[in-house]
Amino acid sequence: MFRPALPSSLSKKYRMMTSNSSPSTWCYVSWLHVAMFLVLSTTFYTPRVSCSKIDIPNYNKHCASVVPESTPNDVPEITTIPFAAKQGGYFLGGEDILNHPNSSRYHYPTSNRRELFIHTHSVYSTDVDDVFKVEASLILRTSDMEFYVYDDRSPRGGLSFEVKGFWSISTGKLCMVGSGSTYSEEGKHVVLAALLKLDEVRKSSTISSLVRGILESSSTAGDSGYFNPISLLMIPQNNYEFTEVGKALDHVCSGGIGVPKNLSLSLKLSTRICNAFSRWHTFFKLEYSSGCKSTSSCNPFGEGVGYLPQIMSLKLIQCLEDKRRLRFLIEFHNSSYVDYYHPFTPNTTLVAEGSWDVNKNQLCVVGCRILNSANSFNKSHIEDCSVRLSFRFPAVWSIRNTSGMMGHIWSNKRENDPGYFNTIMFRSHENFVAGIPGSKYQYTVVDKARKSCPEKQPGKNEGKRHPDANSNDMEFDMVVRDSKRRRIGWGYSQPIAVGDQISRRNDFVISSSSRAAYSPVDGKTNHSIPLNISYGMSFQLNGSTSVQVFSEGIYDAETGKLCMVGCRYPDSNSRISDNDSMDCTILINVQFPPVDSNDYIQGTIENTGEKSDPLFSEPLSFSAVSFYGQHSRESIWRMDLEIIMSLISNTLVCVFVGYQVLYVKKHPAVFPFISLLMLLVLTLGRMIPLMLNFEALFVPKESRTTFLRRSGGWVEANEVIVRVITMVAFLLQFRLLQLVWSARFADGKQKAFLAAEKRTLYLSLPLYISGGLIAVYVNWRNNKVGDGMEYAYSSAYQRSLWVDLRSYGGLVLDGFLFPQILLNIFHNSTENALSCFFYIGTTFVRLLPHAYDLYRAYYYVEDFDGSYMYADPGGDYYSTAWDVIIPLVGLLFAAIVYLQQRFGGRCFMPKRFKELEGYEKVPVASDA
Repeated sequence: MFRPALPSSLSKKYRMMTSNSSPSTWCYVSWLHVAMFLVLSTTFYTPRVSCSKIDIPNYNKHCASVVPESTPNDVPEITTIPFAAKQGGYFLGGEDILNHPNSSRYHYPTSNRRELFIHTHSVYSTDVDDVFKVEASLILRTSDMEFYVYDDRSPRGGLSFEVKGFWSISTGKLCMVGSGSTYSEEGKHVVLAALLKLDEVRKSSTISSLVRGILESSSTAGDSGYFNPISLLMIPQNNYEFTEVGKALDHVCSGGIGVPKNLSLSLKLSTRICNAFSRWHTFFKLEYSSGCKSTSSCNPFGEGVGYLPQIMSLKLIQCLEDKRRLRFLIEFHNSSYVDYYHPFTPNTTLVAEGSWDVNKNQLCVVGCRILNSANSFNKSHIEDCSVRLSFRFPAVWSIRNTSGMMGHIWSNKRENDPGYFNTIMFRSHENFVAGIPGSKYQYTVVDKARKSCPEKQPGKNEGKRHPDANSNDMEFDMVVRDSKRRRIGWGYSQPIAVGDQISRRNDFVISSSSRAAYSPVDGKTNHSIPLNISYGMSFQLNGSTSVQVFSEGIYDAETGKLCMVGCRYPDSNSRISDNDSMDCTILINVQFPPVDSNDYIQGTIENTGEKSDPLFSEPLSFSAVSFYGQHSRESIWRMDLEIIMSLISNTLVCVFVGYQVLYVKKHPAVFPFISLLMLLVLTLGRMIPLMLNFEALFVPKESRTTFLRRSGGWVEANEVIVRVITMVAFLLQFRLLQLVWSARFADGKQKAFLAAEKRTLYLSLPLYISGGLIAVYVNWRNNKVGDGMEYAYSSAYQRSLWVDLRSYGGLVLDGFLFPQILLNIFHNSTENALSCFFYIGTTFVRLLPHAYDLYRAYYYVEDFDGSYMYADPGGDYYSTAWDVIIPLVGLLFAAIVYLQQRFGGRCFMPKRFKELEGYEKVPVASDA
């Protein structure tokens, strides 16, 4: 055994102790020897241990054959990293650890897009030149996670793994070990030990670079933390070289359809190209040549795909603003509707890079196909970069072209070569407008609209102010009805252009002088001149048929009338070419109400063609909520007023209830004459809304209504104050109930008073239950016939049973004095059980919302944003009739209680009922 050399003084002392010591001394010396050995060993060997390689648990067991473990340096590396700061990608598998349907409360059907993100935390160089230690997080996320409402045990932002390992630049391999955690369907916490292996992780990348890999479980099959292997695929971003568009652009974009330069907008140095292509909803509708079907001559992916794509979408990977170069994933979909959460399908996806061509005012793009097996990314690779695309921004719009971006796709192969396909046109989907200024609109059918529209006639709204043609008030959602007023669909309508200027309502357009449409003529004011206007309408009929209509016409801001001629393609879902004929036999009339009214936008859609025409349709009508910008400002002011009224009302409740608590303590003899049922109704009336609204304190800002988000933090702060005051009112009300309850049952001799309370309960309870059943029946009947109601949104937003029961509960609370009136009748006493300040004040607080609702209905447009802070329609019955009946009945109840406490409980009853036996007042002993 090796022993370290000791200093001479210690060595001499050590020999003396070992030669002359007793057994006990020897034991002591032995322990001293061991302690000294440990101290000296630590002193001499600790530096060597700190310089040795830091062991990553289980790394050598799983990764030694991939990238051997090396000794890392202490200082993190900042020049050599395997990925960009937040590297994205896709994965296959993971159903056994990501999908927990039993843990979700609500499910919204959606396609399953599976994305991964690698966040690199630290990189350390090692004693091996091309090997680096890497620490990172791997996050797996599916589109289902965006739509599931998870409980506290389920992942919201994705399943995360913390991993560490080593990366070899020369081999391009990265091997890491680590763990994550999740919860099983039974709610048990599960640790997921994981092994991550990646290939082709290089310092630089080109268009053909792909990073493939696998995430495996390092646990044994059958263990609780075991999961099936997950296949990974990433498009690298580090040090990318634009190898394809780095060549002469004339060569890159050769072979496509030539478009004159003046028909496309130029890209000024002050305009950011990255903004034009970075929108998440950059979708394009594909247009094929006549006769195209799912054949190799039309499909850019050949016959193996099995369908002819309808929609193309872009996902920006990288953008260099200074060089005007971009990288994309270009995905093709077999659907007329695609959202951000569509699944990733490599076999119908192109990896592409593009560069702006100033000589042609277009973006030249080279696309490469991804070859991939269906069940794994392990053998995915990029080849065949023969696909070419061009994107341009049209300088002139028309009823045939209402797209802010368009272009075409072609193959640079010969016609007989494998992979060749015919040229495909595309246009931006749903009138998307990129942030490129300068587009003009050219009218082609507006003269037909002027001839078809009736001449201007004085109307009841003439002289009133109507929406400005350039305001957001011209855009609206609508409910479509047939000739029998049955709701058959819904849709939206928005202006495309006002005058020759593209509508500035689009958030992505920079319009120059939209007011140019208001050119004074013959001394008339700008507002009195009918304006040329172009619209786009899109609606669904009977839940399946999609109709898209583009129209041109004139708008008269003096009368609020909009008259247009509409055109549509024979098949809106499958345009074949730009030369298709449009059906322009549609006449559209819209009446906008004045901006200071609560009326609806009304309109009609008529087909003026022959009934024998296959495209002929029966007349339709539509209606929309006229929620103008002025109404928005008024609603914000109304919310401020309602918050103040809520604060005042709840404060008054605290004062009235607090006064009654002091009153009963000062007059303990009134305890038996106060209705417990009345106090229970009032207490529940304070408690239930408080419980329902308590969760709203923790609702994220994103899920709040539009007005609440616009108000900053002022509304939210005052909501908290209102709830705090409501809590105080509830506690005072509960204290009053507790005092009366304790006094009622403290004395066993008060059987007569308990009998009166039971009679009150037996009479009130059946009435309350009957009223609740009536509310249930009315709710069922209204929902059954909701499709025939005039109210535009009645069918889409029918009142739920819970809302109607809450409203009925508000009605019961309005009549809170009813149990007290019954108890006074049974007692037939003149005891002042309730202070006038309490029952009259509480009645006033309950009736004030109904008076305010009458005022609100007259001065404000009906609020569809749900921003009621006071007199919420979901918490009581509010209508003109109810707002009159409830206050009258409430005042009647207060008057009856006043007369009962002054002249006796049966003072207003016939004489023969007055003579019934009453209850004798029993003295109550005071505490003194």
